[in-house]
Amino acid sequence: MNITNPTADINKSNHEMPDLEVLFDLADLFKVFGDSTRIRIMFTISDNEMSVQSIADSLNMEQSTISHQLRVLRQNKLVRVRREGKQIYYSLDDDHVKRIIEMGLDHVLE
Repeated sequence: MNITNPTADINKSNHEMPDLEVLFDLADLFKVFGDSTRIRIMFTISDNEMSVQSIADSLNMEQSTISHQLRVLRQNKLVRVRREGKQIYYSLDDDHVKRIIEMGLDHVLE
C-alpha cells in the first residue's frame, strides 16, 4: 500500500507556487481569452497577418468592433502590429499564443 504524506504534498505545492502578482497576471490573461470575438480574431490571424478590414470581412463583423478588440489584444501582448505605408497588419505575437489557442481547442474537442 502506498501512503503519501499530505503535509509534504502541500509543502511541495506551496514551494512551487508563483508569486501572487504573477498569478493575478495569469488570471488576467485568461480573462482576455474569455471573449469569443477575441478568440475568433486570434484564430483568424493564427497562420498569417491580416489588416483590420480583412479580419472584419472574414468574420462578417464591423471594422470598429475588430479594432476595439485588437486594441485589447495588443495591450495584453497577444497580437503584434506591422505597418506598411498607411496599412497596418496584425498577427499573433508569438508561437506561445498560437499554442494556447491550439491547446484550448484540443481540450474542448476532447
